[in-house]
Amino acid sequence: MNTASTESGASAAGRRAPGRPRIPLERILTTALTILDEDGADALSLRMLAQRLGSSTATLYRHFENRADLVAQVVDRIIGEIEVDDEEPGATHWQPAVRAAAVSMFKVLSRHRNVAVLLTEQIPTGPNAAVYRERVLALLLAHGFPQSLAPRAYASLARYVLGFAMQLTADRAAKSRDEARTSAALHRIDATRFPATRALADFLPMPIEEEFAFGLDLLLAGLAQMRDQHAET
Repeated sequence: MNTASTESGASAAGRRAPGRPRIPLERILTTALTILDEDGADALSLRMLAQRLGSSTATLYRHFENRADLVAQVVDRIIGEIEVDDEEPGATHWQPAVRAAAVSMFKVLSRHRNVAVLLTEQIPTGPNAAVYRERVLALLLAHGFPQSLAPRAYASLARYVLGFAMQLTADRAAKSRDEARTSAALHRIDATRFPATRALADFLPMPIEEEFAFGLDLLLAGLAQMRDQHAET
């Protein structure tokens, strides 16, 4: 047996290059969010992310079990951008506080217009989602919503925001052109057959932001009425 050869091989093995260095999670999530914003939800994959980072999918598996885990963490990072009032739940009126939380969520989803479809794939359960949910539920409970109504109110508000966010498109120029075409068509409509539509053509179609605000106020008013009805029984 050639001892020198064996020792040389062992020495070479000891000097073998280490694996790829670990990439900070924040950099990974920032890059993933860029892919999502620029290329859409379908483009967000571990392989594409590894290419953008100049790394390998094996490196990413140190942080994520699979694509679903990657999506969950990216979604939670986005939810972390939502502004949530940190005052004591009983120190502020629930309607303006809950409204502000819903509006902030809609604005965040407006900035990241490709994320709404991901929110339909799974219910967010990350730490930022937990903080947002806890704050809104605490507000509702602190202002007289019974336990049977508070979670339903929260779910309805969340799905309302998501429903409007799903109507947003990343191509804002195309959306503007479509609204202009719709408006022109409504102004040409036969006033004898559709008098109400023609009379209101100057107000249609309503900008989605205005629709959202109007509907949100109706939803909050309805929830307040339901809360009061529960209090009377």
